[in-house]
This record gives sequence, structure tokens and C-alpha cells, in this order.
Amino acid sequence: MLDITGILRNLSRPNILVKAARHGVEDYNRIVHLRRILGNDTLPKPGAAIMQMIEIEQSLNEDRKVKRATYSVARHVEVLVAIMAEAKTLQAATRSK
Repeated sequence: MLDITGILRNLSRPNILVKAARHGVEDYNRIVHLRRILGNDTLPKPGAAIMQMIEIEQSLNEDRKVKRATYSVARHVEVLVAIMAEAKTLQAATRSK
């Protein structure tokens, strides 16, 4: 089983999605965005949030690949932004230990 870092390292998405997400990381607001993405008021720690969002992102990516009509590129970018921002938070917490 891969750890979170390994899972994130193995994520491969189109450059346009990744670039768009990188632009959004600076404006990420954990309380607002994570609540909207996960659909609950209780916010998990960064590691748990990442694992939940990876499942959401994988579903979105599958929708993208099969060109499902319900696919939302905006939602996909929003989830990627949150994953990137939470990963930065997790890395910073790991380094400070």
C-alpha cells in the first residue's frame, strides 16, 4: 500500500489541469473549500482530507476520460487545488516535527 506521498507522486493528470490547479493554491481557503468539496462541517486533518479527496478526484478523472456529460472541469480543478494545498500543509507539518 502506498503512503500519501507515493499516491500523490504517482498521480498523472493533463498539464492544463495541473497548471490551473497550481494557480489556485494561493487562494485556497481550507474552511470554505474543504467544506464544499467534502460536504461536511467537520474538517479532517490534512492526511485524511487528502485521502478522501483522492477518491473524489479519481472519480472525476474517470468522468473526464470517458467524456461523461456530467464531468465538470471546474470541480476537477477545485479538487486538485485542495489536494495540492493540503499536501503543502502536510509537508510543512512533517518538516516541523
